[in-house]
Amino acid sequence: MSAKNKVFVALFSGINVGGNRTVKMAELKAFFESLGFTDVATYVQSGNVVFRAKQEDTAALTKEIEAAFEKKWGFNSRIIVRDAGWFERLVRDNPYPEVAGEPTKLHAYALEREPTAEETKRLADKCTGPESFEIKGDVLYLHAPDGLGKSVFANLIPRTLKVPGTARNWRSVLALLEMAGKASA
Repeated sequence: MSAKNKVFVALFSGINVGGNRTVKMAELKAFFESLGFTDVATYVQSGNVVFRAKQEDTAALTKEIEAAFEKKWGFNSRIIVRDAGWFERLVRDNPYPEVAGEPTKLHAYALEREPTAEETKRLADKCTGPESFEIKGDVLYLHAPDGLGKSVFANLIPRTLKVPGTARNWRSVLALLEMAGKASA
């Protein structure tokens, strides 16, 4: 695949939650196309967009999309852009393969950066319930045996880790990987 055809996934944080900061996926798709991206597809209402871009720098893409998004919708949404290869590694490196078949109990947090040892330790000190987590690079894997909705620990992750990120359940991770693979074909 040439650089002109590189496939990316944009993960939005904080849109369409509880009826607030509403963005329709058809409008989001049209927005990405208006920025010159091609083969744009969205997945579920939480803000997941698979697209092709000529630009290869994820940081530059993120800044471009965030600025244009805020200008159009009037509010900021943290956006994490990753390429298809990142999603392949995320799935391949899953430290909880035994629960991969239970997508509501396994979540992946795309983090803006790899947490420091101190940040990771601070989070580990808070992990006292049935949950377990592992950080690999800029991904935090969370196994929540009772589901994310009942996890007290999951609510502590952003405040304790203090590394911006956004979570997706395993079903969404696999769906986005599949969509990125099809876009790459």
